[in-house]
Amino acid sequence: MLQMEFDDLSRKIIGCALQVHKILGPGMLESAYEECLAYELTSTGLMIHRQKPIPIIYKDIKLDCGYRLDLLVEQKIIIELKSVELLAPVHEAQILTYMRFAEIRLGLLINFNVTILKSGIKRYVL
Repeated sequence: MLQMEFDDLSRKIIGCALQVHKILGPGMLESAYEECLAYELTSTGLMIHRQKPIPIIYKDIKLDCGYRLDLLVEQKIIIELKSVELLAPVHEAQILTYMRFAEIRLGLLINFNVTILKSGIKRYVL
């Protein structure tokens, strides 16, 4: 049941991202994609948080180091947005770290700077 909920939510998010990419195309700043994707997600009735602070837990100390999630959807899926030529291993490490610290099991890494958006979407599960 939980898996189906995550799959449905992922599909809605990806549908919204496809709509944004269809209209804007590649080559824009990440902040433009974030603004437009936030609009699309809220238009479909999804609850989102933008630029949500994520503290770092070091030993038993909670540190506010300025890390922020691009988007958190329904308190269940982290979306990390990029507008880069190629996704690098550091981008994967970034979303996995955010997922771990936020205790969120599912994440989507979306690179809008591609010709076909499907090739710019990576899904991660902890």
